[in-house]
Amino acid sequence: MSTTHSDPSQRVFPLADGTIDLVARRFGVLADPLRLRLIRALFNGEKSVSTLVNETGNTQANVSRHLRMLMLSGVINRRKQGLQVFYTISDPSIKPLCELVCGTLERQLRSQAEAFTP
Repeated sequence: MSTTHSDPSQRVFPLADGTIDLVARRFGVLADPLRLRLIRALFNGEKSVSTLVNETGNTQANVSRHLRMLMLSGVINRRKQGLQVFYTISDPSIKPLCELVCGTLERQLRSQAEAFTP
């Protein structure tokens, strides 16, 4: 069953079970706070591992491990220049997806706050 609506949230996408498994894995990759912080840091463009370590406040080993997972899943790319490694977002759908989720959460939180405000 496939319908076309002007509201993207009302679209029905007929997905095969294998595709649903891939979608679940993608969301699983995005379900870690540090990986989301790394993605957010990369929204403004390419950054080195050391810059990402400084911006997230995590150890280089931990940041590198999460960057590797994001890279293997196709979310980011890496480029080596001498001894430094630079990362950038490679999946153009990541930023709109994050903006959609963050915008939805912001509206929900604002609505909840208004419900408790006298």
